[in-house]
Amino acid sequence: MEKFIIAGLKTEYLVRGGLLRSRSEKYRADFDSTETQVRLNIKEEFLRDRKEEHPNLSMSEVEYIWTCEAFYSELLKHNGMMLHASCVEKDGYAYLFSAKSGTGKSTHTHLWLKNLPNTRIINDDKPALIYDGGKWYACGTPFSGKTDENIDVRVPVRAITFLSRGEKNTVTRLNSAEAATRFLPQTINPSTRELSEKMLDNLDRLLRNVPVFALECNMSDQAAYASYEGIERLINE
Repeated sequence: MEKFIIAGLKTEYLVRGGLLRSRSEKYRADFDSTETQVRLNIKEEFLRDRKEEHPNLSMSEVEYIWTCEAFYSELLKHNGMMLHASCVEKDGYAYLFSAKSGTGKSTHTHLWLKNLPNTRIINDDKPALIYDGGKWYACGTPFSGKTDENIDVRVPVRAITFLSRGEKNTVTRLNSAEAATRFLPQTINPSTRELSEKMLDNLDRLLRNVPVFALECNMSDQAAYASYEGIERLINE
């Protein structure tokens, strides 16, 4: 077992392949094993079975993907969740943009990097959301999809936005029911009833504390300004 601190949690897991090793390196830590909060025991046989189911993946990719899934399942037990999103920090706050793969969430956050000052990517695909001390935080993790864009930080969440393509750039606020409907397909599907209940409890707390929006946008530079200004205007109304 090797030791890491991910999303503030002291975590141990076995590293076999180069992909997981390279992506985990910046989160490496040293602590006593008695302090471990998340311990992932992923068996070699399990990974071989997943490889047989997905022959297009290398064993290194299989290990990385299912270690990610195992970590985010355990995160539910620690007041946390994963959202399939590209997460950008601006002026000390995290803004998450979620959408189906291929919609353009990463393209949109990179428009923020290009056009808005004081911005950086926290995690481009699967940021961790952690509830601590009455606030929600977005955290970088080693698990950030193909791009491997992530940094080891914890930043207060300002807003979550579900993105779709459109000709114009418009932002609208979602109520809790609308937000939950969009959130659930973009997080993990828990494997047990206990984890499902924890996920729903965490989601309820998240939606009570974090504003959620729908963004229809094009891929012009103006979309970055319109989304940021629209989100901030609606938060401050």
